[in-house]
Amino acid sequence: MLRTPSSPSPLLQALGGHVTSPPPVWLMRQAGRYLPEYRSVRNRVPSFLDLCLNPALAAEVTLQPLRRFAFDAAIVFSDILIVPYALGQKVEFKEGEGPKLEAIRDADAVAKLDTEGAGARLAPVYETVERATAELPETVPLIGFCGAPWTVATYMVEGGGSKEHLAARFLAYHQPETFQRLIDILVEISAHYLAGQAKAGARVLQIFDSWAGVLSEDEFTRWCIAPTRQIVQRVKAEVPGTPIIGFPRGAGLLAERYARDTGIDAIGCDTAMPVGWMQRLQVHIPVQGNLDPVLLLAGGAAFDARVEAILGTLGAGPFIFNLGHGILPDTPVENVERLVSLVTTWQA
Repeated sequence: MLRTPSSPSPLLQALGGHVTSPPPVWLMRQAGRYLPEYRSVRNRVPSFLDLCLNPALAAEVTLQPLRRFAFDAAIVFSDILIVPYALGQKVEFKEGEGPKLEAIRDADAVAKLDTEGAGARLAPVYETVERATAELPETVPLIGFCGAPWTVATYMVEGGGSKEHLAARFLAYHQPETFQRLIDILVEISAHYLAGQAKAGARVLQIFDSWAGVLSEDEFTRWCIAPTRQIVQRVKAEVPGTPIIGFPRGAGLLAERYARDTGIDAIGCDTAMPVGWMQRLQVHIPVQGNLDPVLLLAGGAAFDARVEAILGTLGAGPFIFNLGHGILPDTPVENVERLVSLVTTWQA
C-alpha cells in the first residue's frame, strides 16, 4: 500500500510511489551555461570551482532556473569533484579542457588523502543549500547530490575525464586492495556529505554514477552496487526519510539489480535505456528520465513526439520527467520552455 503523501510536492509524491498527473519535471544541470544569467554570474569569479565554493553566488545560480521555468525541484549548484577537493586532492577546472586532478595511482597517494579536513572544505556547499532552501516554496524541494565512489574514483585515478577509464580499471584489477581503500574513503566522505546536505535543507538526494557503464558484471557489482548500498544505508540511518535517487548511467540490464540491491528510492535512467524496460522497472520503483539532451538541443517535431512518447509510456506510473544526462550548454532557452510546457500540461 502506498503511504499517504506528507507534502504537496509532486516530486516527493512521485518518490513515494504515487502517480502524479502531470508528472514532476526537473533537469540534470538545469542550473548552468545555457542560461545567460548563469554566464553573467560565472564571469564574476575566477574559476568554476570558485563559483561552487561561493555560497551566495552558488545559491543564486541554483535558483535561477526556477525563476524561468516551472520545475518541480531545484538542484544545488556544485560538482561531483567537490569530494576529491575536500579530500585535499588538487582539482582544477580549465575552460575548454574539463577537470584536471593530480592523479592517484598507488597506495601512497591514497594514504595522503586528508579525511580529517574534508568536513571543513565541504561547509560552503552546506551554506549554499541553506541559502537556496530558504528561498524555495514548500512544493519545490532542493536536491542535494554527490558522485558515486566508482565515478569519482575514475577522475581521481585518471587525473581528469576519460573515455575508456583505463587507469582506473587497471588499478582496480591490478591493485584491488589499493582501489578498495580509495572506494572505502569515498563511501565514508560521500555518506557524510549527503547527510550534511540533507541536514542543511536538501529534501531529496541523488547519487550520480556517470561511468557505471564501463564495468563488467562482476566489477559493476563490486565497485558500483556495493559502495552505493553502503552510502544509502549510512545516509538513511543518519537522516531517515530522505529519498535517494540513484543514476547508474550505462548500466543497461544491470539497472534492475542496481535498483534492487542498493536500497535507493528511485532510479534515474539514461537515454539508451528503452522506455519499455523503464516501464518494467517502474513496477518495483519510481523511475526518472530519459529524454536525449541532444534532442532537447535540436527541438522540433521529433522532440515533441519523443516527449509525448515518454509521457505516454511512463506517465501512468510513479515517474519523474528528466533527461538521460545533463542539459547541454548550447541548448536554446525556448526549447526548455517548450519541454516544461509539454510536461506540465500533459494528462494521463
